[in-house]
Amino acid sequence: MRKNKSKIDLEKKSSAVTLSDMEIFVFPELLYSLVLANIMSPKIWRWRSRSWFSGMKKMSPLRRIHRLKQFIMDNYAFNLDLETWGLTSKSREMARFIDFVDEKTLSKSNALFGYEGDKYYFDIDIRRHFGLEKYTDEIIPYWKTETVEAMDAFRHKKFYSSGAGECVSLAALYAAALFIVAEIPLKDIFLMGTPLHSQNFVNLGKGVLTNNRRIVTKNMWFNGTALSVKARRALENEKVTVLAHESGFIHTIYEKASIDPDAYGLFRKKLGDYLKTELTPAVLGAFLRRNTDLHKCFQVRWHLRGHDRYVGLDTLFEYEMKYPYFFTDDTRKDLIDKITPAEFYASPLPGRLMLNDIESYLASQPLDFSNVKNVKIFEEKFKGHCFNLKKLIAGIKEFCVTNADIPDIKKKNLIKCPALEIDPCMGREAIINRLSDIRNANETVNLSFYVLRDMRETAIEPFAYAALTRNPVSVEALKDMTDKDAISEIRAMADESIYEEDYRLAQPDEVWNFGRGSGLEKAFLAANILYKRDPRSELSIELKKDQAVLRSGSIKEAFPSMKKIKGNKIILGRW
Repeated sequence: MRKNKSKIDLEKKSSAVTLSDMEIFVFPELLYSLVLANIMSPKIWRWRSRSWFSGMKKMSPLRRIHRLKQFIMDNYAFNLDLETWGLTSKSREMARFIDFVDEKTLSKSNALFGYEGDKYYFDIDIRRHFGLEKYTDEIIPYWKTETVEAMDAFRHKKFYSSGAGECVSLAALYAAALFIVAEIPLKDIFLMGTPLHSQNFVNLGKGVLTNNRRIVTKNMWFNGTALSVKARRALENEKVTVLAHESGFIHTIYEKASIDPDAYGLFRKKLGDYLKTELTPAVLGAFLRRNTDLHKCFQVRWHLRGHDRYVGLDTLFEYEMKYPYFFTDDTRKDLIDKITPAEFYASPLPGRLMLNDIESYLASQPLDFSNVKNVKIFEEKFKGHCFNLKKLIAGIKEFCVTNADIPDIKKKNLIKCPALEIDPCMGREAIINRLSDIRNANETVNLSFYVLRDMRETAIEPFAYAALTRNPVSVEALKDMTDKDAISEIRAMADESIYEEDYRLAQPDEVWNFGRGSGLEKAFLAANILYKRDPRSELSIELKKDQAVLRSGSIKEAFPSMKKIKGNKIILGRW
């Protein structure tokens, strides 16, 4: 039993180091641990001194978020390729996770183990969508979630001119930056993980979603644009498997939850309000924008040069694509002014409903779909032969009301964790001290120091275990080289770490991908290569003065290094 507990501890802590999407799914504490690691990093705190963020305190909270959004848009790209972090297999990972979750449960909730959502995801063929069709179903990607340092380091990678990261990385970056730069309290930031996506809900005004690099306000959620369609995809088609908050987490498959019930109740209400709207003229127009097959069923009346003229809705939306105006807002006149006079008809178009009349009705009495009587009255306005009335009304209702599938807190066994009690006014060092004080009583906080790669506060074993078992990219890249040539290739890399502090370490594939590392990090990279070639060899890294000395059989390689860890010798490969 002691061995099993030890294995569980090693898997969880080493997962905090590698932070793959599947590890965060199995260990839901890690989602918020990454946020805290980014908060403890000096990187985002430096953003405050950039000219881009000058005058932030004078801005409204929403304007601060928009300012932050543009900075992230300009400095980070979305990255989710198979080459960055390499491949693994279902059986290999399932062997690791068997003590935590069974494969059947995992396959119903995690994209990498078989989950495909509802019809939308079956239609696009998930494996083909991500470039996995050339491999067997057994092969899955190591989609590792990046710290802010690793995201910034993409600038050193070929074909990248900015930082980059996948959706969980961007969600965690946003959460930390919202707290540090925009000074949004952590109590108002909720991280939502679905099987295929990760995004944040910010309790501000009517609500704000962060979605990859962008933000989505409630008005944007219901505007029917291509961006809105993409933003809605996850909550419309997937269940929220994990919700993370400063107070704790709740996960769809685990009985234990640590999120504060009041915080969860607030989130549930605010998200529900965000995802629901009355049907107004603008919302109806947005629905029609999204559903191109209905454009041919409607026309618009416009008073032109003293006479009523008529134009098809399909024509109006075609012109929307050409000009920066919208049919559904106060730029309608500007849009119609751009339409060629020849596109207008002197008489109503036969077989098409007059959208103006429906808009006039909705302007005087917006439709709440919970009012059955009013829905029946509204249906009368849609008498026509161009569409199936029941399907149309059902489609409009689905557009106006999204019922997010979130975990049920009533079915959970709630545990309480010490409150973080941190705010941006404290400053970085005070926050680190506070988190250090409570880490022994709060597992999420404890794991955040492993995510941070803080070798002053954590044991080296989880880092070393992850380094030699979950870094396939460097192994693949150097597979055709001799040991000597591979080590020469590693030595030739820039002698600098992506982690500026002398107590933080990069993993081997980070060193390889970004072409740089300290001596100790290079020693771990070389050890990763040698271990894969001969797992039975005795490997060790010893710190002597300003050197990291790697030993493997007859091989002895010394790398100049200023990095520091607890102790001075690391025995590798005994797992």
